[in-house]
Amino acid sequence: MTPNATGADAVIDAVTAVLLIVGALMSLGAAIGLLRFPDLMSRMHAATKPQVLGLFLVLAAMGLQMREWWVWPILAVAWIFQLLTVPVSAHMVGRAGYRTKHRHPELLSADELEAVVLRAAGERAAEKAQEADSAMPRNGNGGRNGRNAGADGGPSA
Repeated sequence: MTPNATGADAVIDAVTAVLLIVGALMSLGAAIGLLRFPDLMSRMHAATKPQVLGLFLVLAAMGLQMREWWVWPILAVAWIFQLLTVPVSAHMVGRAGYRTKHRHPELLSADELEAVVLRAAGERAAEKAQEADSAMPRNGNGGRNGRNAGADGGPSA
């Protein structure tokens, strides 16, 4: 805090500087990964993993530099909120990207989701076919449309 700080203040300032630099580098790595990685899954990984660690390091540096106990619970809540929301949002982006074919299957070593998606698509197609079949209008004469209904050309009873 002061230019001629000695002892514990100098150590806290040095640790704060290291945490800020490493946290900023982690966030920079996440940004570079978003720009450079080839597909959605890789970019999603780059956006979530180093970003959360970088944020933790920056928040820890802020808590050390403030030198007040009351700031730590607030910083912990901010970090926990990130820990809870980042994986969920990455999961949703990954699912949307997989279902809209924004992926490179040749880059995947194993596609464990393909069988599940194909099975779900088959079940959904069967349900739609069954709904379409049950929604067809029936006129009471075995599905005939009335052309051959009666011998005299009138409707049968």
